[in-house]
Amino acid sequence: MEQEWWRTAVVYQVWPRSFADSDGDGVGDLRGVIGKLDHLSDLGVDALWLSPFYPSPQVDAGYDISDYQGVDPLFGTLQDVDDLIAGLHARGIRLVLDMVLNHTSDRHPWFVESRSDTDNPKRDWYFWFDEPPNSWPSLFGGDAWELDGRTGEYYLHTFAKEQADLDWRNPKVRQALAQMLRWWLDRGVDGFRLDVISMISKDIENPWGFLGFGPQLHEFLQELHREAFAGRGLMTVGETPMASVEQARLMSAPDRRELDMVFGFEHVSLDHNLTKWDPVPLSLPTLKQSFARWQEGLGDGWNSLYWDNHDQPRAVSRFGDDGEHRVASAKTLATVLHLHRGTPFVYQGEELGMKNAGFAGIEDYRDLESLNWYRESDLPEAEKLALLRRASRDNARTPMPWDDSRAASWIGYADDTVTVAAQRSDPDSVLAHYRKLIALRHEIPAVAHGDFALLLPDDERIWAFTRTYEGVELLVVANFSSYEVDPGLPDDGELLIGSSGPLRAWESRVTRRAARSRDPARA
Repeated sequence: MEQEWWRTAVVYQVWPRSFADSDGDGVGDLRGVIGKLDHLSDLGVDALWLSPFYPSPQVDAGYDISDYQGVDPLFGTLQDVDDLIAGLHARGIRLVLDMVLNHTSDRHPWFVESRSDTDNPKRDWYFWFDEPPNSWPSLFGGDAWELDGRTGEYYLHTFAKEQADLDWRNPKVRQALAQMLRWWLDRGVDGFRLDVISMISKDIENPWGFLGFGPQLHEFLQELHREAFAGRGLMTVGETPMASVEQARLMSAPDRRELDMVFGFEHVSLDHNLTKWDPVPLSLPTLKQSFARWQEGLGDGWNSLYWDNHDQPRAVSRFGDDGEHRVASAKTLATVLHLHRGTPFVYQGEELGMKNAGFAGIEDYRDLESLNWYRESDLPEAEKLALLRRASRDNARTPMPWDDSRAASWIGYADDTVTVAAQRSDPDSVLAHYRKLIALRHEIPAVAHGDFALLLPDDERIWAFTRTYEGVELLVVANFSSYEVDPGLPDDGELLIGSSGPLRAWESRVTRRAARSRDPARA
């Protein structure tokens, strides 16, 4: 169905600051993205998710928006956006914009008015109190309430103090945001990724209310769908930190008309405690059973599938082996992800098997969250730097390596040797493997639509599952270890990916055969 094109789609995320620099100023830009559209076309993706390019003081890398309907000169012009839309559509690729509706920059005209006087008409567009009504922390460190010297009251900022939270209880706020979204859609945009959308409803009296999922969340989402999204054939995906399977099911259920899918965080929260700066060991059974819960628990809802994005460390360093088995583990991580049910998201460089940045010192880091944590932490210096190398968002924000040149950049290059140029014509490369996986999704209906069944749930080395649809069964078997393993599962049928026999270190295999009745002993 055309209106649900995203069910068979693969989405590619571009972080414009680090993707391609067209003018040599060290910062990627929209003309740079336009110049690399053939890479996306060659890869076979169906949509481009473009991270923020709007006017912004860049306190939080553009997620502090000061004008929703413009382009920061750092990245280009509105004409560049129009040219990008035209270039994408000419190649059959849709454009999904990253949109931040929970908060604005403190330099947005709305907030400038709001803080100017307690009687200003936009005062109640944000949260203002004489005294902090709770002890919420900011997710970027410190308190979530900032005293404003102009009026002597406190405003709420769930993130940086320069990112003031909008008060969605005010219908004028909701109307202004919906009008702005329609403006972009009328310009040719095909969907939105909605930043921390689960936080738009606040329960001020709840000590954990800063994590979102307030009492009016579903009401707000349904109104937003009705006022901005309905009938346009879009893709909407909401970023929903802390979402449970049940909450995700409600937000993505088609009959509820809220969102098409959400980014759940469960699987990327399993290797640490409350914060990512407190790591814990992660076993393969824990990871694959988390995926299975989301596969089986959404009902008629829909999964988003991702390892990497601009906020996450590189998957090959986190879940794979970024040393001897980097290529094999990058391929296997991709195979497992893309063969689950849902819409896969590929983050720039993931298709090359890029690893974490490997920065040596704090002077190499740019991310506000990382720098704040570093300043506040009382850990020894060596431990702090080790945790940054493991978990900092800057691991994902290093420049896209198109070739061996190392032009000046706003942030250092990853300690890496992979390039697009080296992999483009190599049939055994990670890039070639991604092309194959994306083609499978387009060619074999079971990849997008098939039922899911997890096999060998307690196996410490093998991740195996089936996808079954209209008489076809796909068997996916992956070795998540550095040793050869015989998975003890049949390798008959048509081999689509991998080889027959025991699986080599970090090897994965996909076979297709006629569906058969399931043997309970295999599960």
